Amino acid sequence: MSITPEEKVTILKQFATKDGDTGSPEVQVAILTRRISTLTEHFKTHKKDNHSRRGLLKMVAQRRKLLDYTRSRDEDRYQNLIRRLGIRR
Repeated sequence: MSITPEEKVTILKQFATKDGDTGSPEVQVAILTRRISTLTEHFKTHKKDNHSRRGLLKMVAQRRKLLDYTRSRDEDRYQNLIRRLGIRR
């Protein structure tokens, strides 16, 4: 249900704003999006896994907060991020 270290490195390379960047909102949202999509696939076969569903809801809320933060700071950055990830609108 988690992402592999190789997937994480790939995401870091794609979304990092500078070398060694792991904490920018873009990177955090990209990692959360990948984890959310992985869990969504998990729920297609494990419909009654309510413990993991709670974790999914927490991740979605965290991603929403980070997206709201990015939008309040820089609208262009926000639009670019959601376009690259293919989420919302």
